[in-house]
Amino acid sequence: MFHPRRTRAHTRTAVLRALLLPLAAGLSLTALPAQTATAASTLTNGGFEAGGSGAATPAGWSEHGSTAASYSESGGRGGGHRLSHWSSSAYQVETYQYLSGLTNGDYRLTAWVRSGGGQNAAHLALKNCGGPEQRTDLPVSASDWIRIVVPVRVTNNQCTISVNSDADAGNWINVDDLTFAPGTSGLAVKGADISSLPKSEAMGGVYRTASGRAGDGVAILRSAGMNYARLKVWVNPADGYNNKARVLAMAQRVKAQGMKLLVDFHYSDTWADPGKQNKPDAWAGHSYGRLRTDVYQHTYDVLNALKAQGTTADMVQVGNEINGGMLWNEGSTGNWTQLAGLLNSGYDAVKAVAPSTTVALHLAEGGDLDGTRWWFDNAVSRGVKFDAIGLSYYGYWHGTLHDVQTTLDDAASRYGKPVFLAETAYPFRLDSEDGLENIIDLTGELVPGYPATTAGQTRWMNDVASIVEAVPNGRGLGIFYWEATWTARTGNGWDPADPASGNGWENQALFGYDDRALPAMSWFGHR
Repeated sequence: MFHPRRTRAHTRTAVLRALLLPLAAGLSLTALPAQTATAASTLTNGGFEAGGSGAATPAGWSEHGSTAASYSESGGRGGGHRLSHWSSSAYQVETYQYLSGLTNGDYRLTAWVRSGGGQNAAHLALKNCGGPEQRTDLPVSASDWIRIVVPVRVTNNQCTISVNSDADAGNWINVDDLTFAPGTSGLAVKGADISSLPKSEAMGGVYRTASGRAGDGVAILRSAGMNYARLKVWVNPADGYNNKARVLAMAQRVKAQGMKLLVDFHYSDTWADPGKQNKPDAWAGHSYGRLRTDVYQHTYDVLNALKAQGTTADMVQVGNEINGGMLWNEGSTGNWTQLAGLLNSGYDAVKAVAPSTTVALHLAEGGDLDGTRWWFDNAVSRGVKFDAIGLSYYGYWHGTLHDVQTTLDDAASRYGKPVFLAETAYPFRLDSEDGLENIIDLTGELVPGYPATTAGQTRWMNDVASIVEAVPNGRGLGIFYWEATWTARTGNGWDPADPASGNGWENQALFGYDDRALPAMSWFGHR
């Protein structure tokens, strides 16, 4: 495994410069020194090859701050070299390049990065471009390269590309293969699953702003920037929640806040996921042909009722985490022909209600490249119809950030469809508020570099959003945070048939144990 320690000494020039230009404590890197007169309209030495190993100041670039902490060295991603920031003592440094003579318009900086984490800040920025500075933080990835992007609108024919570190001793980053070209980026979907909210409210759940003012949970999320709500629908659940009537009522609240709506069909009376895809009791014993009719009629019934009340679904999932198929055993992946028929029945029902509604197919294990390929290759070869691909990605279960980026990129390219994370989440603490052990409650279960704190939860969401944003050709739609409102309330547990069941998820909600909105809601403000 890659080890972040620097493997060679600084050059003599760098050492002398460090002695001659000591960094004053608390130096701010927000102000650049005067720009040189040699600026060009194209990025120079974006791969840090010019100058080779140990170049104290990479060719074409300038430095500011603890300049000895910025240098090029061997071990590039695409070539032989990379930019590194590292020092044996605390440091603040900026490596930058000034571009002038640009044609005004939209641009996008793309870069491949690695980081050991732990910095006060480590980010790429585009600034002095005529509008607000744009930044993207470096995700924590100690061995694999991650691609990130930074978009900006140039209005004054110039722009500064900036690599920044505000770091403690031993913290490090690598940056390589930068490109700066016309283009845009951003996320169309900044959503959350809030299926638990009605039952929570019925059991006395209260939702508060960050300052402590009680309010409507939907409105609080919307005010933070959430623009899309995801609601699951079960056929005939034991507790009477997450059924057609409840989804209709929640859809009115969602649309009243100006948000879009994703309806997630489980085709079950309870949870459907890779480990269980049980038929609803009302469909038990039905033949395969009848099940196709059941899927069509149930899908059409719910969606048509939504349309009739003026809350048409904007996106629909035909099935939930259907890695092994749905409506077992008839619709398992052991019988792909029948599974394809069931999926197409759902697709046809969605389009019969509203042709513009996006139909997504949703798998778990978002970091599983081979499994995702296997599933969608089978689906495509059997004529399964779909408009988008949704993946669940929990970093403590489903591989590294590099793994999910690889899978998203591949799915978008291989199938020519937009992709999104239908589910992700992260804990802000490990202890439980109710009597049930949390699903994630040990430090050893966490993703390295992302502690179970409000800051760690916030960083996780911002970094995952940056990875989805970087999917090539604008095919990264966005993210749904899973069960943002599932706070600990007696009666609102995992089992819809057992009012005494607890909630193992309250430490991953977006509201804290004091019911206040958590800082991680800021991710809804992502570009």
